[in-house]
Amino acid sequence: MALRDEQIRECFREAGAFLERRRPRAEIRDKLDYRADIVGSDLVIVAVRPAFQEPTRKTDEHIAKLKWVGTRRVWRLFWMRADLKWHSYEPMPEAATVAAGLEEVERDPYGCFFG
Repeated sequence: MALRDEQIRECFREAGAFLERRRPRAEIRDKLDYRADIVGSDLVIVAVRPAFQEPTRKTDEHIAKLKWVGTRRVWRLFWMRADLKWHSYEPMPEAATVAAGLEEVERDPYGCFFG
C-alpha cells in the first residue's frame, strides 16, 4: 500500500530532523553522508560513500528501513545484515510512528544500524 500524501510529508519531516542530527560535519560529507529515500510504502535510510576502487563514484549502503503496514497501522523496522538482505529488527519490530522508529535507529542500542 502506497503512502498517503500526509504520511509522505511526515516521513520527510521526521527523516529530515533525523538526518540533521546524524549527518557528519559539512567538510567531510564528501566521504560520508546520509539520505532518506521513500520507495512505495518504505522509508529507507542510506549511507552515501565513495566507492572503494573508484572514489569518484558514490555507493549507497542501506542502513534501516521503516515499512508502513496499512492493514495494521504500524511501521515495521528492518536492518540490513551482512547478507545484504533486510531482516526484522527483533528488539523493536514495530513502531506506532515514523518518529518512534527513527528514534530507535538513532539510539542503535545493539549496533545493528551504525555498528
